Amino acid sequence: MKIVVIEDEQLIAEDLIDILKIISPDCEIVAHLSSVREGNDFFSGNYQVDLIFSDIQLGDGLSFELFKNFQPHIPVIFCTAYDEYAIEAFKANGIDYILKPYSAKNIKEALEHYSNLKAGFIAGEQNLSKSIDDFTSKTASHTTILVHHKEKIIPLSVTEIALAYIRNEMVFLRTFEGVNYMINKSLDELDQLLGTDFYRANRQFIVNRMAVQDVTTFLSRKYSVNLTIPFPEQITVSKEKMTAFLKWLRKE
Repeated sequence: MKIVVIEDEQLIAEDLIDILKIISPDCEIVAHLSSVREGNDFFSGNYQVDLIFSDIQLGDGLSFELFKNFQPHIPVIFCTAYDEYAIEAFKANGIDYILKPYSAKNIKEALEHYSNLKAGFIAGEQNLSKSIDDFTSKTASHTTILVHHKEKIIPLSVTEIALAYIRNEMVFLRTFEGVNYMINKSLDELDQLLGTDFYRANRQFIVNRMAVQDVTTFLSRKYSVNLTIPFPEQITVSKEKMTAFLKWLRKE
């Protein structure tokens, strides 16, 4: 495993490299970079790297500047003394976020995380989204979900979500304010994540209990769920699921 370490404090860098060699004797530290400038020089050439350990605040700027310039398709484990950069870190191909002072245990867990992702890791949105969701589940206990909106990643409170739905093979969340956000998760995954205040009405919709206004008969074997917010599509529940749906609606 070929590793690049980006750290502007020499003693911390040496300590990290020593820990890496103890935990993973077969790893090769191909470069120790201490600035954005050095990173620009390194990544502008030909390089073969499997993993990057990077500080965020370097002497000449943030390491995010480096990754924005080159967007290396390499997973990054960020090591920093500051926790306010978490969301930005995962936009920069981050797979883990370790707060200083770190320990050998932290580094070992991060390497194990990398190993678990390695088999299925491909650069781009899919793995970025999975890492974001892993981070969300560890730090927010499913009270927030990170969603994509234009060029931003936004922490969205679960209580703001009225429903989740599929449109044109993409999954969206719609808030009570009528704002739609795209999310790179399936409805099956969201069904597990959102909790008991949400119900999987059918293959296309998951609804929040607080978004249900009433239920009316629709055709012979279906019921229509009417929402408290404007929504152009009809949400139906089959007759077979209706008993379970009503129990959920009554919080039984």
